[in-house]
Amino acid sequence: MAKIKTVFFCTNCGNETPKWMGRCPSCGAFNTMEEHTEKPAPTGRAKPAPVGMSRKPQRLREVTSDSEIRFSTGMRELNRVLGGGAVAGSLVLVGGAPGIGKSTLLLQICAKLCQERRVLYISGEESERQLKLRAERLHVSPEELFILSETRLSDVMEAANELKPDILIVDSIQTLYNEENESSPGSVSQVKDCTMSMMQLSKTQGITVFVVGHINKDGNIAGPKVLEHMVDCVLYFEGDPNTSYRLLRAAKNRFGSTNEIGVFEMLDTGLSEVPNPSQMLLEGRPEGASGTCVACVMEGTRPVLAEVQALVTKTTFNVPRRAADGFDFNRAVLLMAVAEKRAGMKLSMFDAYINVIGGLRLDEPGADLPVALAVASSYRDAPIADDLVAIGEVGLTGEIRAVSHLNQRLSEAARLGFKKCIVPRSGSEKLEIPLGISVYRVRNLREAIETAL
Repeated sequence: MAKIKTVFFCTNCGNETPKWMGRCPSCGAFNTMEEHTEKPAPTGRAKPAPVGMSRKPQRLREVTSDSEIRFSTGMRELNRVLGGGAVAGSLVLVGGAPGIGKSTLLLQICAKLCQERRVLYISGEESERQLKLRAERLHVSPEELFILSETRLSDVMEAANELKPDILIVDSIQTLYNEENESSPGSVSQVKDCTMSMMQLSKTQGITVFVVGHINKDGNIAGPKVLEHMVDCVLYFEGDPNTSYRLLRAAKNRFGSTNEIGVFEMLDTGLSEVPNPSQMLLEGRPEGASGTCVACVMEGTRPVLAEVQALVTKTTFNVPRRAADGFDFNRAVLLMAVAEKRAGMKLSMFDAYINVIGGLRLDEPGADLPVALAVASSYRDAPIADDLVAIGEVGLTGEIRAVSHLNQRLSEAARLGFKKCIVPRSGSEKLEIPLGISVYRVRNLREAIETAL
């Protein structure tokens, strides 16, 4: 008789160990090891495969490249994040915090998808009546939308094989369970088995599958890390529950870029697209206040204007306090050190706080100069002009380095009514300046501060 094997999986990274450990040796996370009992493989000789059913190797040049068929989801913001639309036969994982709008987004796109395709919506968290009530609230009542409230994997696969939908939506993957697996629903092995079944269904029958995944307290998708490796696209739905705006970004995309973002607004009737996120992020901006500067960053192919705020106040501790929300903390500390060394600001005696308005996170080097100018404005208590935009990367010697897509950034700033723009001198020789905007080319941080203040 084959021996039952017990292994332990890390729920954070999927690493497997033969014994329990308090800390995962792969990712270093604490208390993430879960026990899993692997059932022994059935004994006996394997049955030979039917003649003519096995797949044979194929030359690369003989493979046709027209298999990637894209179709619109009915939402431009979602199409942008997916790289131009959903791909037939792909497996898309949508993650986010509870109540952020994942189910609302997927149910809303059914209104457009069902005009030309058949959609099967599997819900393991709501009954058919609850889905009906939510669809009526969202004004979604297409003819080719089929719903099923089920958590057993075999029943879900049977329904998909009988109905043969073009699109399958599973909400959520943590509620499904394989009855052949003795683990509880939502465990590492159950999530892996169910996702593997969804992937096989997607690749063999060409069904586009959208899978909803919950996130844990660290902000990562719950379950093993291998879950993200199996799917084609990983989308994160982000946003502050206290605000109505939501951001959709791609962490992985085999069919497009991962730099694009989609912006939505949560209303009583569902999610509404925000085609102009710059105007949304700049709403309510104070006039004539110190410690604020407008940055222009590139989110994929889209220039986005965001307000950066800084507060510099005299410290009451031996070590000054630093905090950053929406901007990398280590990068913020580095910029303050450069400002103190190269621009003569004694920030070592002041607390400094940085905040990006609207829940946007600025990861691009082009946001260095606006952050440094906002800190300088609060330090000197001198406001920056309301119609000024700053763009540039700050080096350790205080130099302002060139960034990409300057023409697109200037066009977006001019479209929103800004009249002045500070840009790096290097890389701006062939700049196409829009009408109505003045460009100030600077070499270093000290020169940029004197220009802005």
